[in-house]
Amino acid sequence: MRWSRVVNVVKCHVGGEINNVVTGGIGDVPGATVFDKMKHFREHRDDLRQLLLHEPRGSVTQCVNFVVPATDPEAQMGYVIAESTEYPAMSGSNTMCVATALLETGMIPMVEPVTDIVLEAPAGLIRIRCTCENGKVTSVEFENQPAFAYEIGVPLELDGYGTLTVDVAWGGMAYVLADADQLGLKLQPDEAREICDLGQKLKTAAVEQIPAVHPTNPEFAGITQTEFVGPLSRTDGVLTARNAVVVSPGRLDRSPCGTGTSARLAVLKAKGLIEVGEKFVHESVIGSRFESRIDRLTKVGTYDAVVPRVSGQAYITELSQVGLDPADPFPTGYTLSDTWPTGN
Repeated sequence: MRWSRVVNVVKCHVGGEINNVVTGGIGDVPGATVFDKMKHFREHRDDLRQLLLHEPRGSVTQCVNFVVPATDPEAQMGYVIAESTEYPAMSGSNTMCVATALLETGMIPMVEPVTDIVLEAPAGLIRIRCTCENGKVTSVEFENQPAFAYEIGVPLELDGYGTLTVDVAWGGMAYVLADADQLGLKLQPDEAREICDLGQKLKTAAVEQIPAVHPTNPEFAGITQTEFVGPLSRTDGVLTARNAVVVSPGRLDRSPCGTGTSARLAVLKAKGLIEVGEKFVHESVIGSRFESRIDRLTKVGTYDAVVPRVSGQAYITELSQVGLDPADPFPTGYTLSDTWPTGN
């Protein structure tokens, strides 16, 4: 066997969402910050993302994280997040998987019953509290970078649906949030394809009609995600709701989505529907759950913002080495529209 490249991968999922972690084999990644390292991946080493996420080695339902040295002295490690078509500044589900992989493989020492770590994402420092028992990480709670609402209750024209009322918020990625009820969606598994098709159309319309420029880092991407939000209810007194996040190029996040949960917390606070410190349980289409709360209030530029805390449990499913045979005719894989819907 002769491989021209080998990378070590810890395969993980949280809430059903596959967020694999590359722990070795990528070499040096230049950049003064992890955000700069992310840009280096995007501009010079995107073949690695394609190798791991495109068929025949990956799939549209997977994400991958590249563990890199931190540049901030407060952080033990850094990580660059790569999704189907983009490199987001932050991802909650990916963060949970990275923290779990680092602790359960011993790359960062585990302390029971609680291990506090700081990781550096492209969005900045992410402070994480991991509950641990018998060598297993049983919960990962991360403090996200501040989330805020760009727009509340703005009109959006969508072909075939007329004028919708939507919210736009930042939770580590920029989201257009639409009420599921106004679109006739119940957010059930058998609606997955319909949700994805509609979500892509809605996102495309939102990008064209609603500007979303981050006030402190205009290099952060504008609207790239659609979040369909279900009605709020109280279960045993706890605020609860279902949601469905559509990830480009048109596939469903299996988890409740950490940055989507953060964006929704910002919208709920802007609408006066949640208090600081109040628990909010967010549920995915497949029924997996994240717990969350607003830790405190802050400002991002001129925007009122919240500091979210979101928690869930990740699981390691496989340890593997992914290699590239130099004679392989698909060194960066391929995508087909039967599984990789077209569009951005």
